[in-house]
Amino acid sequence: MASPIIDSHQHFWDPASGGDYGWLSGPFEPLNRKFEPRDLHPALQANGVVGTILVQTWNDLGETWDFIETAANTDFVAGVVGWVDLTDPHVADTLAELQQSPNGKWLVGIRHLIQTEPDPNWLLRDDVRRGLQAVQDAGLVYDLVPNLPQLPSAIETTKTFPELRFVLDHMSKPNIKNREYDEWAELMQGFRRERRHVWCKLSGMVTEADWHDWTPADLKPYVDHVLEIFGPDRCMFGTDWPVCLVAGSYDDVMGALRESLPDLTAQQRDQIFGGSAIEAYKLPAFNHEP
Repeated sequence: MASPIIDSHQHFWDPASGGDYGWLSGPFEPLNRKFEPRDLHPALQANGVVGTILVQTWNDLGETWDFIETAANTDFVAGVVGWVDLTDPHVADTLAELQQSPNGKWLVGIRHLIQTEPDPNWLLRDDVRRGLQAVQDAGLVYDLVPNLPQLPSAIETTKTFPELRFVLDHMSKPNIKNREYDEWAELMQGFRRERRHVWCKLSGMVTEADWHDWTPADLKPYVDHVLEIFGPDRCMFGTDWPVCLVAGSYDDVMGALRESLPDLTAQQRDQIFGGSAIEAYKLPAFNHEP
């Protein structure tokens, strides 16, 4: 039986709420509006996607509380990757409060926008590592969202925490538009020995390509390399909706991944389009363990 299709990476936001959405300007100005569940639902239905991972958009605990409530009130958000302050000495208490709340089961992971930190080695700080230990103790995933400058520290962190499940977002955002491949490909090799507890999202590619002139062929070398490192059992489909809309529709993004994948078995494709997300995040709606 085929695994349910899970979009492992999507967002909601409302710039009017006062969040840190200054980046929704310039070329991203078309996205400077509210995006909510009813905006995404038709695309999910049209593509047979039954569940999503709702991912934090800025470093704010209030958003995390809002998102687990959103998950409880929709029929498709299967898990939330939220934010907590990893440097807070009381971060374990914050995680416990979230998990023990009525909607706490929907919290499946934590993420911090490390690419916005001035220090590319932010993840290696002692206070951050204490916070990551709390994430591990809480049984949650930690989503890594590095650009190339943060990639070495991200790899080092996965080695330091072999019992913590990590998910690498957007393949570490290679510059596909300018076909910058070699440095990214070499750095990504650092995950090879860590594959047992690290997964990679095949997401965020179209916004790193030429927004107006990309093809699935542009994505394929990067997809092939990630699959060679992680294997299909540790890769997962994600759209990065609605960010992706600046470069293509939901249908475009999903179709591009299908086309850029190599010749895989039906079981391997099912794993990428659903099984990996269910396993990595231990999604409550699909996890039938007692």
